[in-house]
Amino acid sequence: MNETRNNIRIFATCDIGSKALDRLSERGYQVEVYGQLEPPPKRLIIEKVRSGIDGLITTLRDPIDREVFEAGKGTLKVVAQDAVGFDNINRADANEYKVPFTNTPEVLTEATAEFALFILGAVARKLYPSELLVRENRWGAWHPYLPFLGDEVTGKTVGVVGLGRIGQAFIKKALGFDVNFLCYDSTTARDDFLKGVQEEMDVRHRNDFSDERRTIRMTSLEEVLAGSDFISLHVPLVREGATPTYHLINEKTLRMMKPTAYLVNTSRGPVVDEAALARALKERVIAGAALDVFEKEPLPADSPLRDPELEDRVRLFHHFASAGNITRLSADPARGMAGRTVQSLIDVLEAKGSLAEVACVVNKEAFR
Repeated sequence: MNETRNNIRIFATCDIGSKALDRLSERGYQVEVYGQLEPPPKRLIIEKVRSGIDGLITTLRDPIDREVFEAGKGTLKVVAQDAVGFDNINRADANEYKVPFTNTPEVLTEATAEFALFILGAVARKLYPSELLVRENRWGAWHPYLPFLGDEVTGKTVGVVGLGRIGQAFIKKALGFDVNFLCYDSTTARDDFLKGVQEEMDVRHRNDFSDERRTIRMTSLEEVLAGSDFISLHVPLVREGATPTYHLINEKTLRMMKPTAYLVNTSRGPVVDEAALARALKERVIAGAALDVFEKEPLPADSPLRDPELEDRVRLFHHFASAGNITRLSADPARGMAGRTVQSLIDVLEAKGSLAEVACVVNKEAFR
């Protein structure tokens, strides 16, 4: 057993999966896991960091900022985030204290993309209200249009805001619904991807898989909002800068949408102004919404989105998009968030050269 590894101490603020965490113990690391369902209080995280741990495994629930980095000054070597997002980690503070942090991109792409498509269908076809009729024994005689109808997805226009990994995966999965796509991305044109999708659409039409030729094109955010029947958000949370996404969906942008349109958010909660969304739903500005993320999580009891008047038009989920067995728990770093988190931590702690060259490090700029 490597004597150096025996002295490496890790604290995990959450049990991210025993199979992945066991990899650390098998390498000789000393691993302590906070085993409660609720996140640990910040004071406990600071206490553990101050005790001299080498690595900290975190989730989006944990505020990691100057207090934490100061407590680990000279000892904390890495923060490994069990998520693709890292809104909870203060990047400037991490850079000041020269602490690398990692995340888990790519392994949750497919699970999140398929979930976005599933909940789009759930809200459009009114699956929840239909099931309630059956479960509450309120299903009477069959009728052509009573007590309600859902909206078909096939043949409609889907707006995709954000064409990163998840946005692209979402489009690939939605192709089978024979929809048109309007896309917006503030960072790049994604020409090669759009060309490939159009070629696929054309093949489907030529082979009679699609009743008419469908199209995909990049356009402005305003045109995406105004021209889409469904809008799926796949952007990171950016609070400042030239193209912020904080409250990208707000009173003004909601009113650009069709009154028959639906909004889907599996990106970050603060991308949507929830108070504005609740008002828009109540006033029938848009037809419905399906949300997996919220401005504050868990969703507060007094959230306007919980209004019973909106229940038939809003689907609310518990940050569940990536919550597949393989995606969340696999110890394989190519398949699971837990495996990727652990491998990233190992890669940093056992790095031989510059941390700027370690692929999993997010804040590479601090080490160049």
